[in-house]
Amino acid sequence: MTTNTTYTHASAFTSDYLSVCKSSREREQSESLAASNNWAHVDKAQVHADWDVLYKELIPLIASGALADSAEVQALVARHHAIISRFYEPSREGYIGLGLFYQEDPSMREFHDSYHPRLAEYLKDAICVFALARL
Repeated sequence: MTTNTTYTHASAFTSDYLSVCKSSREREQSESLAASNNWAHVDKAQVHADWDVLYKELIPLIASGALADSAEVQALVARHHAIISRFYEPSREGYIGLGLFYQEDPSMREFHDSYHPRLAEYLKDAICVFALARL
């Protein structure tokens, strides 16, 4: 794995590490779903409302050219992580895997890119930065 202290794209990681991240996300989510009766404890309507607000706050930063490692973007990713943590506490690799999932899964990409055509990719990069620095 190669990292840059100011900004790390997922493309800087080895394919083996990306595979670990994807597997970690799948395993962590599956275990959490099984242990929590399919996340019965989560107010899913509130989660989606919170994500809607967050993504709408992120769009102007994408449009302005803010880097994924900027303080403003990372503050929003911290909120994103807190929302995800209502479901389960992702590991570093699992959270990176979630960012990859947003970009690679067609329905997730379509959902995120409905806010902005670069949101899925941008969020993936911002999640990578956050995970490396804080998880």
